[in-house]
Amino acid sequence: MPEPIRLFCLPYAGASAAFFAQWRRGLPAAIDVRPVELPGRGARIGEAPYTDPRALTRHLADAIAGSVTGPYALFGHSLGALLAFELAHELPARGIAAPRVLFASGCAGPAVCDGAFFRRPRSDADLRAVLSAYGATPPEALADTALMALVLPVLRADFALRGAYTYAPRPALTCPIQALGGSRDDIARADLEAWGRETRGPFDLALFEGDHFFIHAQRAPVLDRIGHRIGTLAQARAAA
Repeated sequence: MPEPIRLFCLPYAGASAAFFAQWRRGLPAAIDVRPVELPGRGARIGEAPYTDPRALTRHLADAIAGSVTGPYALFGHSLGALLAFELAHELPARGIAAPRVLFASGCAGPAVCDGAFFRRPRSDADLRAVLSAYGATPPEALADTALMALVLPVLRADFALRGAYTYAPRPALTCPIQALGGSRDDIARADLEAWGRETRGPFDLALFEGDHFFIHAQRAPVLDRIGHRIGTLAQARAAA
């Protein structure tokens, strides 16, 4: 029986790994979903969140490296897509095999993404307004003072993390890249297609109905695309 492929999933700004736990029910058993918890949230809420993307990449590579004992893939949404991209470079640099595929969701290609929006100082009211505008946080959660006291410091740190990200030109990745975007997101199609310049392997862009958080509303088709992409690569490898 083929060895399951491990899918390491990196969350968007302010989110925890818990979001990806439900994906286990929507993907084939041959895909072993491994949500990656960032410091400062979820099971790691007592740890200080990172604001240095390079330091966080090294930290995550340290944590993941021991779990890469066979084929694996990386998925990241928004901020998570940039972290997944950096891991796709960092892990092979440590002598670990390249991922079978990098899924970059809801994020412009790293060479063209602009962090200016995230570098602005943000009050708590500003951050609540951002959460409200994105529409992924229920109004009752925004009004919950105790909950916001936990969420907003993490979101502020994640904004600083995203604002501090700078693109480092390197040799292109060898793994395929599958970009995913929302049809009503404010990320231009050309900026999503810029992910194609980051690999010498195949590139594909899939658009889904929805805004920046299409991965919530379109979970089933998103998971279908992930499962199909990984399955196709596994079949090609088996036939080689």
